[in-house]
Amino acid sequence: MVAIAAAASDDDDFDRRSFITPTNAFSSSFLPSRQPIIPTQHHHTSTSSTTTLHMGLQIKIRIVGRKNGGEKWLDQSYSTYETRLKPTNLEVTTHWHKNDDDLLKNIQADTSKNHKVILLDPLGKMCTSEVFSDNMYDWLEVGGSRLTFCIGGAEGLPKELRDGTKKSDLLSLSSLTFTHQFARILLMEQIYRASEIRRGSGYHK
Repeated sequence: MVAIAAAASDDDDFDRRSFITPTNAFSSSFLPSRQPIIPTQHHHTSTSSTTTLHMGLQIKIRIVGRKNGGEKWLDQSYSTYETRLKPTNLEVTTHWHKNDDDLLKNIQADTSKNHKVILLDPLGKMCTSEVFSDNMYDWLEVGGSRLTFCIGGAEGLPKELRDGTKKSDLLSLSSLTFTHQFARILLMEQIYRASEIRRGSGYHK
């Protein structure tokens, strides 16, 4: 069983079940002298005061399994948020992985480039959308504007990956169980919501 965690493969398809997992508030050190472009909006208690991110923020969703189970609504739902994100400086891509070995290889490649990696796992801590927004931009800052979310397969994330990850880098979106494809849509909506919270729009109420 899997708790909506995040892991993926570059060109595969899969339809298994996953759980969603939480995230602890994360404080990060600032990157050296970059032009601030997204000021922090203080509508709630925040762990960050300013943001030093530059243009071209990139988020990867790595997921073990198949892209869909033949249900077009899954792609249509995901595409809705993909389209909404186009006017922003956030680029989100999904990478589908055949198996855990393929996932591990690609996660290692991300970490070797100092990209921030967050695992969706039942052991993670759930948080509000406001905290997720703060955390997401903190993670992007720490990772040099590069962030990877990882969703595991039917049996969850590989043990060696989970065991080698700090508890604060585990995220749980819910205690409910969802298919991998639906977990990806839920994560994508929260990424979009996080960007709207940071922008101060009326989307999040």
